[in-house]
Formats: sequence, C-alpha cells, structure tokens
Amino acid sequence: MNTQINLRLSERMLNSAKSYANKNGFGTVQEFIKETVREKLFEKPEINKEELILVKKLAEISLKKNLFGTEEELFKKLKRK
Repeated sequence: MNTQINLRLSERMLNSAKSYANKNGFGTVQEFIKETVREKLFEKPEINKEELILVKKLAEISLKKNLFGTEEELFKKLKRK
C-alpha cells in the first residue's frame, strides 16, 4: 500500500524540477521526486563523502598547478598504468 504525502516547494524549485523532469525523461515531477528519493535511500553511491572531498582537493591543486591542459589530456593521464 502506498501513502500519499503533500510537499510544498517554492515556485522557483517547482519550475526547476518541472524543467529537469521534462529534459530527463520523467513523465511528471512526482516521478522525478520518487526516483530521487529512491536513489538517495537505496542506491550505493559510486564514491563516499571522504573520497569526494579528496577528489575536490586534487582537482583544486591540479588546477592551481596547471597539471593538466584539456579534458582529453587528463583522461589520457588517468588511463596510464
């Protein structure tokens, strides 16, 4: 059995949700919201919070020191073993 809930969104958030849902193949905003909740609750993230923080720090340092030029060059460096 499903339970219905009411959710209040600002006009801006609702418009953004409608736009996102439309652009990404969701039939309704409700479907988009249900899928988003499902992902948050049941799908394992590809990286955890600590790993994300490390990736952000690495990206910041790489940008400051100009360690990579283009996206293509970066991916070439990442594929090297």
